[in-house]
Amino acid sequence: MPQIDFKGRHAELCLLDELWTAPQATLLVLYGRRRVGKTRLITHWMRSTGHRAFYWVADPTSALDQLRAFSQAVYNFGNPKQPAPAGFTYAGWTQAWQQVAALAQSERLAFFVDEFTYLLESEPGIAGIIQNIWDHTLKQTALFLLLSGSHLGMMQRSVLAYQSPLYGRATAQLRLLPLPFGITPSFFPQYSPDERVAIYAIFGGIPAYWERIDPTASISENIRRQLLTPHNLMQEEPRLLLHDFVQDPGNYVAILRAIAYGARTQKEISTRSGLTQGHVSKYLSVLREAGFVIRRAPVTAAKGSRLGRYHITDPYLRFYYRFLATRQAQLALGAQTQTLAEIKRHLLDFIGTHTWEELCREWLLRASAYGDLPFMPDQVGSAWTRKAQVDVVGVNTMEKTLILGECKWSPRAIGRSVLRDLVSKTGEIVPRRGNWTVYYLGFARGGWTKAAADFANETKSGSNWRIEGMRLLDLEQVDADLTRWTALTR
Repeated sequence: MPQIDFKGRHAELCLLDELWTAPQATLLVLYGRRRVGKTRLITHWMRSTGHRAFYWVADPTSALDQLRAFSQAVYNFGNPKQPAPAGFTYAGWTQAWQQVAALAQSERLAFFVDEFTYLLESEPGIAGIIQNIWDHTLKQTALFLLLSGSHLGMMQRSVLAYQSPLYGRATAQLRLLPLPFGITPSFFPQYSPDERVAIYAIFGGIPAYWERIDPTASISENIRRQLLTPHNLMQEEPRLLLHDFVQDPGNYVAILRAIAYGARTQKEISTRSGLTQGHVSKYLSVLREAGFVIRRAPVTAAKGSRLGRYHITDPYLRFYYRFLATRQAQLALGAQTQTLAEIKRHLLDFIGTHTWEELCREWLLRASAYGDLPFMPDQVGSAWTRKAQVDVVGVNTMEKTLILGECKWSPRAIGRSVLRDLVSKTGEIVPRRGNWTVYYLGFARGGWTKAAADFANETKSGSNWRIEGMRLLDLEQVDADLTRWTALTR
């Protein structure tokens, strides 16, 4: 299996270098979901640079245990030849951080505290303690301090928010995102573009998951080995991810299952999960804060639109709750063949509904940024009304320009009827006020027929809109473009 390197983390490593070489004390807040590679990023930078650096990871334990472990680690770093005696601890967190200041008084020190949210949970006042000593002592030292955490809501609320004691102290903040699809050819060169899309639809861009994939085996075999065997680690992953945020995950799981099976509104989620809409609203709020669920509204709709829909943001959670969560008993009995057959039966629609549309929206964002389109949208997403839905939409309200795109994941070439339907939706999607210019995009895995290409050259206008043109793309082109553009940003 491949050893994941940092082909996709060049910008992040450059930021660490920049903060290290700054002439003053610096503070970086690093956050992102579990398994996204925060610890690997930190430790890789430490090893590759050889700079004077200290790394400590908090555990989910009591405040006293945290202080004792932190105290001993700091003491041992400063006194490598005379380790701390058993049970040693500083009198309190203020004294412990004063020792950190002493270590960075005359020599640059990178001081990394990982899983900082565990520390926040056991010692809620720690942010205020660090703020106080930062203002009075640490910012006069040569310290490069990094606080890292996986609980997105807690990091934003307790470290980055205006009400947080540490607000305004950070030199930089970095949300470490999953690796983009455009880097998959570097890790899985044996796979074709459609196979890499399948990998991305199942595992997302999480490096720790990619390490489990055997690129010499087929996609089906990787699914069987990594997801369908009893007691494998990936089966435990959803429970572990939820455990960071909730103690009793039962109702949250019911909501995630409902969304995975197509429930999009609170009413639909309530009906499918059996929970009241009041409870659904409360649980959705927690899931949104955790970053597992997002509410999307039509990009052309007014702010506060009631047409919002809920989606699972994490590809693996989406896949797990769609295909695996309800089949645990069968998998425990070794019934892999039936589950794999079910996955194969529905994977085409699953990819087309989720991952392919997301990649096409990413293509639109990157293409406009690199000037490959006639105009640049300021918002990209999708749009729908009660009569029509468009998969990919880019809108620029100031310039009155609109990009509408249709996505098809069929392996066969797509005909002109799909494009004709796309154009027919324009009047329903275009905002009523102003005169708009519309450009169309067609994304088809298997390409387009000649009739579709001929239709792309035809023009048509509406009551308050005119056509700028149409562009048709297949999977090979989308894959090549995303790979090229990703390389330019990495």
